[in-house]
Amino acid sequence: MRGPHNIIRLIRTGATLERTGAMAVVLDAFDAPRPLRIVARLLAKPFQWLGYKGDPSMPPAPRALTALGPAYIKFGQVLSTRPDVVGDEMAQQLRVLQDKLPPFSIKKARTEIEKELGAPLETLFSDFSEPVAAASIAQVHKARLAHNGEDVAIKILRPGVERAFKKDIDAFYLAASIVDFFAPGARRLRPIDVIEHFDGVVQGELDLRLESAAASEFAANTKNDSGFVLPQMKWDYSSRRVMTLGWADGVPLGDNDVLDAAGHDRTALGERVLRLFLTHALRDGYFHADMHQGNLKVAANGDIIAYDFGIMGHIDEYTRRVYAEILYGFIRRDYKRVAEVHFEAGYVPPDKDVDEFARALRAVGEPIFGMDATKISMGRLLAYLFEVTERFGMETRTELILLQRTMVVVEGVSRSLNPSINIWDVASPVVSDYIQKSIGPKAVVTDLYNTARVLTRFGPRLPRLVEAALIQQANAAPPDRKPFWRWIVMSVALGSALGAAVFAVIDALL
Repeated sequence: MRGPHNIIRLIRTGATLERTGAMAVVLDAFDAPRPLRIVARLLAKPFQWLGYKGDPSMPPAPRALTALGPAYIKFGQVLSTRPDVVGDEMAQQLRVLQDKLPPFSIKKARTEIEKELGAPLETLFSDFSEPVAAASIAQVHKARLAHNGEDVAIKILRPGVERAFKKDIDAFYLAASIVDFFAPGARRLRPIDVIEHFDGVVQGELDLRLESAAASEFAANTKNDSGFVLPQMKWDYSSRRVMTLGWADGVPLGDNDVLDAAGHDRTALGERVLRLFLTHALRDGYFHADMHQGNLKVAANGDIIAYDFGIMGHIDEYTRRVYAEILYGFIRRDYKRVAEVHFEAGYVPPDKDVDEFARALRAVGEPIFGMDATKISMGRLLAYLFEVTERFGMETRTELILLQRTMVVVEGVSRSLNPSINIWDVASPVVSDYIQKSIGPKAVVTDLYNTARVLTRFGPRLPRLVEAALIQQANAAPPDRKPFWRWIVMSVALGSALGAAVFAVIDALL
C-alpha cells in the first residue's frame, strides 16, 4: 500500500489538481490546516507539468477528477453524497460530475460476455448494439434474447477495472495516512473512514451480482406499488461482471416537452416520484439513492420506470421510526417533541438541555414554514437540522446523510416536473401513515408479538443455560445466597413459559 508507485500516483494527482486549479478548491473544501496545505503544495507545484489538463469547460474539481480517470470520478461521486465531509458548495459541484468516458470496443464487450456466461454471443443474443452508455465502472448495450426476442439491457464491467481501482484505492489510503501524519488537526475529517466508505461502495459496484441482488430485492419490495415498475432481472444472463435486465422502454423523465407531447400528467408524476421515494425509505428502509432524471423513465401507460441500482440506501427499522417522528414533529411544528425524540434516540448527548435544543429547532423550522408553500424544501430542512444537531454534539450518521442527499435530488426531479408542487402536502400522508402503522397501538402489539416469539423460540434452552451460568457464580458465593440463585432460575423458566402464553394470545389477536 505504501510502495513507490503509490507515491508517484499521489504526485501525479497533486500535479493535476494544481494544473487544473483545483488544489486550492479541494483544500478549502476539506478545511485543510496549514501544515497539510504546505505539504500538498510542495509535492504538487514543482511537478505540475506532470499533471493532466482536463476539460477547461468544467469546474476545477470535476475537471481534475475526470482527467485522473475512473477511480477518481467515482470518488468524486461518492464525496458528492457527503456534504458533511466536503461542504455543501463542493458537494454541489461534484454532483454535476460527468460520469461519461469513452466506451471500450464491442469486441472486448463480446469477449467479456462470452467468458462470463460461458457461451458464444450468437447463441445468447440475436442482436447486440454498440454501447448506449459508458461510465467509470461499466457500460451498457442493448440486445435481444435469442430464445424469445425480448429486448434487454446488458451492463458490462470495464476490462481490468478491478485492478485499476485497487491501485488507486491503495494510493488513496496512503494519502489519508499522510493527512493523519502531517496534520493531526485534520483527523476530525476522518480521512481513513472516508476512504473506507469509498472502498466499500466501489467493492459493491465491482461485483454486479450484488447490484443484481439489489435490483431483485427492490423489485420484491415495490411489486405492489401502483404506477411504479422495475426492469425484470435476467439471472440466466447475469454473473459477477455482466448484469442483464429487461429493456426500459419509455420517455426520459427529464424531457418535459416529450412528456407533454405524449399526454402525461407532469403534476401527477412529480407527486408520485416524491411519494414513492418516501414510501420506500420509511416502509421498506431500502431506497434508490440515485433517483435523478437519467435513471427514471415514463412508460406509455404512465408508469414510472427506475433503473441503475448501483447506489441503494438502507435504514434500519429503529432509525426509520426516529426519522418519521422527527419529520412528523416538524409537520405539526411540535419542536419540543422533535427535541425529545433526538434525546430518546441517543442522537444528542444527555447532558445537553432539551428546551434549549427545542428552541434551536424552532429557529430551523419556523423560517421554512414561513415560506410560500411551493418553496418549502424537506431536503433543506434536513440539511439545517443536521447543522443544528452537529452543534449539539450529534455524530454524523452516514445513512441519514445519504437520505438527505437523495431527498434533495428527488425534490429537484419533482419540481422540474411541477414547479408549484407543495412538498408538505405530498409528504404528510406518507409520513402520517407510517407513524400510525409503526408507532401507534398496532405497532406496540406487533413489537410484543415479536418479543414473545423470540422468548418462545429460546424458552426451552434458556433455563438450562442461565442455570449453568448462575451455578458457576453461586459456587463462589456464600452458602446462604444459593437459594436466591435458584429463585432466579425458576423465575426465568416461569418468564419463558409466560412469554409462550403471551405469544399465543397475541397470535390469536392478530
